[in-house]
Amino acid sequence: MKLAIICTEKLPSPAIKGGAIQMMIDGVTPFLREKYELTIISVADDELPDREIVDGVHYIRFPRSEYRQHVANELTLHHFDLIHVCNRPKNVLLYHQSSPQSKFVLSLHNEMFADHKLSDEEGANVVETVSAITTVSNFIKKTVVERFPEAEKKISIVYSGVDLESFPLRQTKLGQQIRSNFRKRYNIEDKKVILFVGRLSKTKGPHILIKSMEQLLKVHKDIVLLVVGGKWFSDNGINKYVYSLYQQALPFKEKIIFTKYIPADFIHEAFLGGDVFVCSSQWNEPLARVHYEAMAASIPVITTNRGGNAEVILDRYNGLIIDDYNKPSSFSKAIHYCLTEPELTRWMSHNGRRFVEINFTYKHVSDRLIRVYDQIISSVPPQVET
Repeated sequence: MKLAIICTEKLPSPAIKGGAIQMMIDGVTPFLREKYELTIISVADDELPDREIVDGVHYIRFPRSEYRQHVANELTLHHFDLIHVCNRPKNVLLYHQSSPQSKFVLSLHNEMFADHKLSDEEGANVVETVSAITTVSNFIKKTVVERFPEAEKKISIVYSGVDLESFPLRQTKLGQQIRSNFRKRYNIEDKKVILFVGRLSKTKGPHILIKSMEQLLKVHKDIVLLVVGGKWFSDNGINKYVYSLYQQALPFKEKIIFTKYIPADFIHEAFLGGDVFVCSSQWNEPLARVHYEAMAASIPVITTNRGGNAEVILDRYNGLIIDDYNKPSSFSKAIHYCLTEPELTRWMSHNGRRFVEINFTYKHVSDRLIRVYDQIISSVPPQVET
């Protein structure tokens, strides 16, 4: 079967610039290429050729300008049995015109069926056109079904995952070496490290986490907050919000450290180097992949009850869930709990790792996708030769 996966116009594949969609595609590609003739289409990047074949996978890349039209034109040159469109419902209709013989799967990683992104007519047409829709969380599924109830029978939840080989157990020799090297790099060997990993945007809430340090430092003198991330994935530029974070952190001096962007291939080092991970999301997060990474690294997880986050965190089993997500005191209280209850946090960390091992490796993700793909293909009536 010929399968095409079409990324958004934001970031290239493979995930040399990061991106949750691109990282998931990288993770499932080794499994999908064993079963399908696989083509991955993404935006072009100066570090990558426009066309190449890697381990049997065809990569095609187009400029960001007029990206969707370039893709549509390319589809007329192929005969794909199945086309998987990532996170761009409107593009499904254009691509279907270019390849009407293909079946379509739409994967949703954000609230792409919101009123301001899709009209009623467009949404209904997309639901009718696709054979299946996958969502990264039940929260995203609900956002579609509430507006288009007819979509429910086509939706499958496909949670994301991680490559566990990148996350050795921290008590192993390799895990300890990675942890030690990372902590030496930032001169935090003897500190308790609170970890934030994500884009530096107001919706991710790092400003509230910085504010929570005021109360924490009154009790815990040996803590540091490590802020990992840039303005936009691999972009370490300064905008108004990022500047405000640096200003807010100034009084804390060496107690708050900004690492800037860390490439996806090395992000496991940060998680292994930390002691408490905090997802301070203020918006209705679809379900941030950092939860899977933190659990894989056996680090206690604190997250907000926003969007799909709580779907993979069971309160006081594999992490802590904060309801009052916009209050710094809520974060300081949860972090204090993790720092003062080492046995319970070790137990939660162990549970998180097992949860990933059982449910959220890339093998699990690929198996879920393959079930969706195979169900579509098996429902296609056989072609009768004349």
